[in-house]
Amino acid sequence: MARLTTLKPAMQAQPSKLATVNPESWRTAKGTAAQRGYGYKWQVARAEWLVANPLCVYCQREGRVTAGSVVDHIVPHRGDMKLFWDRGNWQTLCRPCHDVVKAAEEAAGQIG
Repeated sequence: MARLTTLKPAMQAQPSKLATVNPESWRTAKGTAAQRGYGYKWQVARAEWLVANPLCVYCQREGRVTAGSVVDHIVPHRGDMKLFWDRGNWQTLCRPCHDVVKAAEEAAGQIG
């Protein structure tokens, strides 16, 4: 009878694709979204902004007409409530532009 040989594992551990938050970030220091300023007052202001400014500004620059769903802070406020509530620092983005394009700009240091 032949002797069995041990096979090496065919699969290797993969790095996590989950985003991690810097423990020193202003987001982790203040707890909940409401504690960071995104409570009822923000929800009302956000809804009013989207009625008055319904289109994604990034898509408009590319010649596309896309409904926006995110009120984005042009310059990241990083917990600065004066900058947070400055409507001159707000812009409407669609979810893909906010989550992909704007996030890439911030990660590359092009914003803030």
